[in-house]
Amino acid sequence: MLRVAGALVSALLALASASGRETDAPAGFEVVATGVPRPLQLALDRRTLIVLGPGARGDSAGEVYRLDLGALPVDVARLPRVRVPFLDGRLATLGSMALEPASRDLFVGEENGARVYRLDVQERLTPYLEGLRRLAGGSALAFDPGGRLLLVDHADPLLSPSDERPPSGLEHLRDEDYRGPLVFRLTLDPTLPLPRRADRLSPLFPRAWGGRSGGALLPRLVAVAPVGDELVMMASSGVVYRWNGTDRLTALATLPRGQYLRINMVAGRDGSVFVSGGFSVGYIFQVQRDGAVTTLPGPIGDPQGLALSDDGYLYVAESSLHRIIRLRVVN
Repeated sequence: MLRVAGALVSALLALASASGRETDAPAGFEVVATGVPRPLQLALDRRTLIVLGPGARGDSAGEVYRLDLGALPVDVARLPRVRVPFLDGRLATLGSMALEPASRDLFVGEENGARVYRLDVQERLTPYLEGLRRLAGGSALAFDPGGRLLLVDHADPLLSPSDERPPSGLEHLRDEDYRGPLVFRLTLDPTLPLPRRADRLSPLFPRAWGGRSGGALLPRLVAVAPVGDELVMMASSGVVYRWNGTDRLTALATLPRGQYLRINMVAGRDGSVFVSGGFSVGYIFQVQRDGAVTTLPGPIGDPQGLALSDDGYLYVAESSLHRIIRLRVVN
């Protein structure tokens, strides 16, 4: 059955690659790469575009491609890739990715899983963090300007039961079964033994919410992006929030109606944030610091991963068309 599924996906990829050459990209966009098996996440390492996807055969946790942004477009099917195998019997796939700015190592997280791994430049994979409740795909991982790892987790005892103790600072909620978002910020301390345990860390947010009522009233956060000294977070409902270190979120903007899952966010130099709509909203949005929302040209086929280059290009993983496109943006 796996061979049949692999052959079917390969055939679909060939069709998508051909159609990608024949079909124009949305207005203003240009095609960067074709033949990418369902690209999910993007990161820029200087002039190299890093792409994370599940692979064409469905027999691995994920595949990583590195594209030299020279002559474009690139047929990714001809390039070598790093294949990350399933690491245990859970068959968890990788759905989030962030590039550590100092070491250039990749941090990848299990979608709807409990673990984060580190993939170094020598392509060695190391378990880095365990004990999460439910790590979403998309921008559930990010690095702030200080090189600290940001994570958005979701604690729900019904979806992700745990025998471990609750996070430090939330012990009083043990009998109340806290349900809601947990945002962590980790300094990458090389002296600490690995893997680290998220369920033994104090969350950055929330700091003073409690119990079923407190957790239930918080939005379901699915993405985080650093903007200067603040964080911008987004809920699955499409509400974008600003957080400046207090106990409350401030609503910044509301995107068009839809279910925003596996979305990505990236901040520009001017403090605005670009947001991809994910698999149910086929557009990219730019949210300004004052909350004004601009819709970029579209529609786009399942826009997911985003990366913003220093020369002003916004790279987009157009997942359902198995390609990468880019748009020059004013930023």
